[in-house]
Amino acid sequence: MKNTILRYGIYSAITICVLASAGWFLGKNLDYSIQEVIGYAGIIVSLLFVFLGIKNYRDKENNGAVSFGKALLIGILITLIAALAFGILDVIYIKYINPDFVTEYYSHYVEQMKNSLPEAELQTKLAELETQKELFSNSFMSFFLMFATVIIIGFIISLISALILQRKTIKK
Repeated sequence: MKNTILRYGIYSAITICVLASAGWFLGKNLDYSIQEVIGYAGIIVSLLFVFLGIKNYRDKENNGAVSFGKALLIGILITLIAALAFGILDVIYIKYINPDFVTEYYSHYVEQMKNSLPEAELQTKLAELETQKELFSNSFMSFFLMFATVIIIGFIISLISALILQRKTIKK
């Protein structure tokens, strides 16, 4: 079980890092909304290794059987590896590769709000946005946000995969 978790966790981590990096560098000129969709799609694609890892364990290591609980555990542990990798990659990106990202991101949303909100509401939203900007400029918070995002999506994929792939021992 440990080998399956490590192998598929590393596959998932590599995939999430490659897709995120490709999205950051190739999608530089895209709108932030489109980049966000591409980012979530990359997370989901990389977490397909959760399903594949559980299936591999069931079919090749455990004689065609796996309980719901064990399948869920395998999925969560594979997700944990990918989430750690993505959190670390995000901190590296924001701290070293593109240190102006948070400022650029928030400036973009300030412009959007100026064009769409009345003045009174705009001032309230700007104050909220400034608080969030300070919070997300913190490396730990940046790591935690990306880590938690992958964990939540990975838990859902692990749950669905465990439901689909669970199989009791076949009696002969």
